[in-house]
Amino acid sequence: MRRNVALAVALAIAALAAAAPPARAGENDLVLGRLALLVGDPGVSPNRAVGQNLEFRSLVSELGVALAPRLSTPADTLGFGGFQFAADTSWTSISADAGYWRARQGSPDPTGAGGMAHGEGQLQNLGLFMRKGMWFPVPSLEFGAGAVHLMGSRLWTAQGYAKVALHEGYHDMPIPSLAVRGAVSRLIGQKDLDLTIISIDASIGKHVGVGGTWNANPYLGYNVLLMVPRSEVIDPTPNVDGLDPANMDDRQLNFVFKDQDDIIRHRVFFGAKLRYYVFALTVEGTYAMAGSSIDDRASADECTLASRTTNCDSPDQAKAQTTLTVAAGLDF
Repeated sequence: MRRNVALAVALAIAALAAAAPPARAGENDLVLGRLALLVGDPGVSPNRAVGQNLEFRSLVSELGVALAPRLSTPADTLGFGGFQFAADTSWTSISADAGYWRARQGSPDPTGAGGMAHGEGQLQNLGLFMRKGMWFPVPSLEFGAGAVHLMGSRLWTAQGYAKVALHEGYHDMPIPSLAVRGAVSRLIGQKDLDLTIISIDASIGKHVGVGGTWNANPYLGYNVLLMVPRSEVIDPTPNVDGLDPANMDDRQLNFVFKDQDDIIRHRVFFGAKLRYYVFALTVEGTYAMAGSSIDDRASADECTLASRTTNCDSPDQAKAQTTLTVAAGLDF
């Protein structure tokens, strides 16, 4: 019976994916060419573009928190015979008034000259996940995989994780469960940006029965994110046809952001999973501390908001961020 239900759910997901309309550019798609300064000799047209590493780093840092591997599970695993299908939605705050968010497709101020917010102050995304408990190669092992879509964009991430419960199952004793997890998130749908996000976390929780029918599983933990951004070739003047003989010099403006040192963010999270029969509801809050990592170019100079060189250090200026996640699932 459980296998039949799981199969039906999987077929329903496949049908929905096949019926989805073609993706179109949305307000949350990225136009990274806006994060470049066009420079040239006095009195002549610009002949090169300088990527603003400082803004690129901060933008990716905040976007990476929104697209980071999902947490939203307690310390207890599903058990070696357990299986879960879940759908979730989350809202992550961003510094929409920061200049680097002018790279947002829907920004009302794409040049960053007006000092206004570049859209809403949060990013919402939707996720679909499947999770399975295993006994091999070690007991209390859980694997999960899924996809997350950033609403208002063509951006997706493919995600996967492995969790090991170091201690679990003592539900009748005042002893908490403890687990560690490693996860990865890979960006899909952004031609100018290659982004991989690695996540490592530890969590603690306790299974509590409620009235003999419900059970609650509150948990909290600490998480480290490691973001690896890589730039593709970017055209800062996408509305100019570089193949037109009259615009041959336009191709000289194409540029890439220099490979940066990895971006590190720290998060704390807490939540609770409520379950009745096979129905599960999880609510989780996450707090990401402000960015503090630096892209060190072995230079004494720090990048500014209009740097004319890429040989400068770029500190992560991302502000602290919060995320609220609500997930509903079926546990078998």
